[in-house]
Amino acid sequence: MKKAEYEGNLGCRPEDRVEPEDNGGARSIVERETKEKDGAVDLMKRLLDRENLNRAFKRVKSNGGAAGVDGMTVDEMLPWLRKHREELLQSLGNGMYRPQPVRRVEIPKPDGGVRKLGVPTVIDRMVQQALVQILQPIFEPLFSEASYGYRPGRSAQQAMKEAKEYYEQGYTRAADIDLSKYFDTMNHELLMNIIRKEVKDKRIIDLIKKFLKSGVMENGVKSKTEEGSPQGGPLSPLLSNIYLNEFDKEMERRGHKHLRYADDIAVYTKSRRAAERVLESCKQYLEKKLKLKVNSEKSKAGSPLKLKFLGFALYRTGKGTGIRVHEKSMKKFKEKLKGITKRNRGRAIQQILKELKLYTTGWLNYYAIAGMKSRIQELNRWLKRRIRMYIWKQWKKPKTRIGNLIALGMSVYWAHKNGYTGKGYWRVAGSGILNHTLTDKYLESLGYDDIAKKYEVLHLNY
Repeated sequence: MKKAEYEGNLGCRPEDRVEPEDNGGARSIVERETKEKDGAVDLMKRLLDRENLNRAFKRVKSNGGAAGVDGMTVDEMLPWLRKHREELLQSLGNGMYRPQPVRRVEIPKPDGGVRKLGVPTVIDRMVQQALVQILQPIFEPLFSEASYGYRPGRSAQQAMKEAKEYYEQGYTRAADIDLSKYFDTMNHELLMNIIRKEVKDKRIIDLIKKFLKSGVMENGVKSKTEEGSPQGGPLSPLLSNIYLNEFDKEMERRGHKHLRYADDIAVYTKSRRAAERVLESCKQYLEKKLKLKVNSEKSKAGSPLKLKFLGFALYRTGKGTGIRVHEKSMKKFKEKLKGITKRNRGRAIQQILKELKLYTTGWLNYYAIAGMKSRIQELNRWLKRRIRMYIWKQWKKPKTRIGNLIALGMSVYWAHKNGYTGKGYWRVAGSGILNHTLTDKYLESLGYDDIAKKYEVLHLNY
């Protein structure tokens, strides 16, 4: 689909602004609409407001991301918007705007299967972001305190602190509930009925419905979307919270202690039997009332000391309870590090270290709340040995090895002796041959970001 095939579009003034000071076209459309009750006109005005659209444009641009079905990149967005401003504003104002299908992308999941993501076009992403900015203030005050995902000022780490408090209060059992393909199975009718309770502007309602029904494009074939809200667009997380807020409120009515991060749900109880009962009753509510599918194989009742929630678990300490990285999450981390440092990748060591820094920084920022000092120190030693092995493999020939060992301070005699060693790569990487030449300080000079040091700094912030 070509860029010119949009039915309505928006242009921008220079300096990354998506709306001129005048904006007469959009305002005249809104103002000549027949006034509706309950502030409906004001809501459309907020969507088309110059500052709202500018914020949405800048947010989409800063987030980057892949192109949608039309091939337009975020860098091409501003020139396109400058040219098509009035069309887009008018189409939004008069209800003629038509979102394009999302481009379907499948991402492998660590436990098998795939996660289906939808990539909207950059223009659709901007409109979705503008919608989020006017809808979030309406729904945010209505959300449960137990909801931590995709909300301003809330995080998975805060949820885990709450889980720790529940355990210390005697809630030592939990029902861990796994929803099967949640984002793909939200019921459109139920969702829209929930939204209509708070949003009275029919044009906003219709625009949300259009995004839900815009369809997906996969291998050049368009398919209708009769349910769900594909992950990937700015609007989807908000819609998911609106939908599952019904579950949150039901848990509150029943007096349960629970935590939710998007579609990750844990309900805490004081006994095994209570956890099993709660698991079954939650399944009934989610499937019958909200028309979702609970994955019975992955949903289970058990101890928070063993169950994985948001990648974490709890553990007992001499002073109480601590937060740890779940074994499955730690295993996945190590496997990823092993893949990056695989010795036959054929990339410069500086590039490998750059990849490591990018990945470990994100991982540690998320998991630094957990107590894992000895584990991360052990992993740090293993990772540095992997890096030394990678460098040794790159040196390849004895002549190259000898020259590099001498340059790093080894005597000529020992450089020749070690350059012709028959030891395997892993053994050499753990021996004095490289520990005394490719020192920790030298690895850091090449760009290695010491994960043990970084963890200590980040962990102190919690």
